[in-house]
Amino acid sequence: MRYHQLGNIPQKRHTIFKSPEDKFYYEQLFGTEGFHGISSLLYHIHRPTQIKSIGEPKDVTPKIAVEKNVAPRMFKGMNVTPEDDFMDSRKILLMNNDLKMGLAKPRKSMDYFYKNAECDELLYVHNGTGILKTFVGDLEFVTGDYLIIPRGTIYQVELKSDDTVFFVLESHSPIYTPKRYRNEFGQLLEHSPFCERDMIAPTYKEPIDEKGEFLIKVKKENQITDFIYATHPFDVVGWDGYFYPYKFNIKNFEPITGRIHQPPPVHQNFEGHNFVVCSFCARMYDYHPLAIPAPYNHSNIDSDEVLFYTEGDFMSRNHIDLMDFTLHPGGIVHGPHPGAMERSIGKKFTEEYAVMVDPFRPLKITEEALKVEDPSYKTSWLE
Repeated sequence: MRYHQLGNIPQKRHTIFKSPEDKFYYEQLFGTEGFHGISSLLYHIHRPTQIKSIGEPKDVTPKIAVEKNVAPRMFKGMNVTPEDDFMDSRKILLMNNDLKMGLAKPRKSMDYFYKNAECDELLYVHNGTGILKTFVGDLEFVTGDYLIIPRGTIYQVELKSDDTVFFVLESHSPIYTPKRYRNEFGQLLEHSPFCERDMIAPTYKEPIDEKGEFLIKVKKENQITDFIYATHPFDVVGWDGYFYPYKFNIKNFEPITGRIHQPPPVHQNFEGHNFVVCSFCARMYDYHPLAIPAPYNHSNIDSDEVLFYTEGDFMSRNHIDLMDFTLHPGGIVHGPHPGAMERSIGKKFTEEYAVMVDPFRPLKITEEALKVEDPSYKTSWLE
């Protein structure tokens, strides 16, 4: 990320900073990886440490149904059950020690605050509009937006549509843009399929100076604990730094194409420890006169492959619906469905959009995933 500033801040960090009424503002270092990773400095009207009470933790550990998987699988996201509450609506389908992913179909806006104290979050907006409200400003979101939310961010989601669907990924490591697209100063290079202009930082909101009882649900180690604070968490008068939530719309990804079929790494959008996230977008197909636009069969020996289908008609698969997940485990050959290769020849363009996650450690399958699995997928390559 690049440096950003909103609101009022002192000229020098870690120095006295007061309001026009001569009251102290309270500085908070907000960052990751100890004092080594990127960070921001926030300035609060009130001390951000005023806990009034802490409730009993609620266990939200996903229940694993398949510990070791070698079968290709498909999960019908359309059949995932919506819930009123934002956190209850999160259904984790696949996970390992590095990440969790699934779907959320919340029906109501949050009337509490939430903080993931352990994981960065990626919320991809499959459908819907709303506002991600945070203690460093607001991000209005629409269909196709990736919302990248660093761990420790206090936020609320306000829904403006009643059919909102999020693809959810929680990462135990920071989520960054690919290192190979950045120079030694962190700037995105000319051959990157996106640039800093495509990454939208929060807009400034006036601080909320309120005292009372404010519920922040804090998630850590698969437990959600209710914290009651004495002051409103959105009381930040200003902040600056490199650590903040932002949004990136999938349609601002500029696909890299070639004369022959390009491998999946050209679609990479984000990365974390032991996984990458790719965006498959509308693009020109390969333009060699003998090109086969459909992907070739491949084994992914060292990673599982998950595709979430979000828009358009995915040419390499038969009988795929929007919101479907496909899982192809590492070491097992997979490729286009029968007829897909032949259909692709001569095609010039695709309008498909999909989010791909490649974890470098095997994924476990949850009970929630088995509820929506299509068991016929594993044999769908038979001719």
